[in-house]
Amino acid sequence: MSGKRPLVTVDAVVEQQDRILLVRRGREPFRGSWALPGGFVEYGERTEEAVAREVMEETGVAIELEGLLGVYSNPHRDPRGHVISICYVARGSGEPRGGSDAAEARFFPLEALEGMSLAFDHAGIIRDYKRYRDVL
Repeated sequence: MSGKRPLVTVDAVVEQQDRILLVRRGREPFRGSWALPGGFVEYGERTEEAVAREVMEETGVAIELEGLLGVYSNPHRDPRGHVISICYVARGSGEPRGGSDAAEARFFPLEALEGMSLAFDHAGIIRDYKRYRDVL
């Protein structure tokens, strides 16, 4: 077995009044691109805690988790290496502001995301979210 192991991140599709929270990345990779809020899970941290922490650090928005959207494990989804993301759906409260490594944070109407170029595989995650939402 190889000594290399994938890294684990969390992402969130944060809803507020039929709008979705995005951050403009302040760092590479994809600096300047819009993305879902999220980041790396710290050692000893539950993924549910990590996603709430990351969303708060990046946007100032508090979240209440609604469920698991999916696990995204394509080894090529992140140019930094093999990074697995566990993505949650959550409700957000508060006004977003850029923080941590996010240059900006803003809620967008779901329709505005159609065809929008997003970082990583986040456009595919948004497509999955639309299917998830249609099933509810």
